[in-house]
Amino acid sequence: MAEMYLIQILLPVIGPQSDRPDPYEMLREELTSRFGGMTFHKNAPAEGLWANDDDVEKDAIIIAEVMIDDLHRDWWHAYRKALEDRFQQEEIVIRALPMARL
Repeated sequence: MAEMYLIQILLPVIGPQSDRPDPYEMLREELTSRFGGMTFHKNAPAEGLWANDDDVEKDAIIIAEVMIDDLHRDWWHAYRKALEDRFQQEEIVIRALPMARL
């Protein structure tokens, strides 16, 4: 059985910005076009917490997922940088989890 990867993109929940294209719709179109489909987990946002000096920061996140056969790290690195700019974030986490389709 060939190894596959589940790619998870952790995105901030942001309000509508009327002067800019919808970044979630752009992501949906890009991933569907490139990988043939994607899944958004956005109806029940998760809460992200992390330590920052003496404070704990938090935000609401949603997750976009795609299943892929080949992990092209350079492409994902460049895509993460583009998403950080698009969503105006210091860092967006993209993680690759090995998986098997059952």
